[in-house]
Amino acid sequence: MATVKFTFEDTNIQPVTVENVPVDMSILEIAEENDVHLNHNCGGVCACSTCHVYVLSGEDALEEISDKEEDFVDRAINPRLESRLGCQCVILEDDAIIEIEIPDQSRIIGHEH
Repeated sequence: MATVKFTFEDTNIQPVTVENVPVDMSILEIAEENDVHLNHNCGGVCACSTCHVYVLSGEDALEEISDKEEDFVDRAINPRLESRLGCQCVILEDDAIIEIEIPDQSRIIGHEH
């Protein structure tokens, strides 16, 4: 089972580590199931950029970025080289250790989810 470590740009939010994550789950699904706030205005279907995250480590254990996802990442607030959409980051390796930083969600319209 994989491990996902969430840290936050907003330093007022404590880091969260989720263990025993099965493969085929997305970062967005893991966040939702563990009360980690990550916007998802389109419902997780790769049609917006609100679930934008930074993959700090473990990217090789995730599904490869698609052209469609890249297009939406370019529209995100403050994209970086390690930017991905949480809804598209599906875990592929059972023993993965993935570190995710969640950008400041208060800058996103509809962040009250």
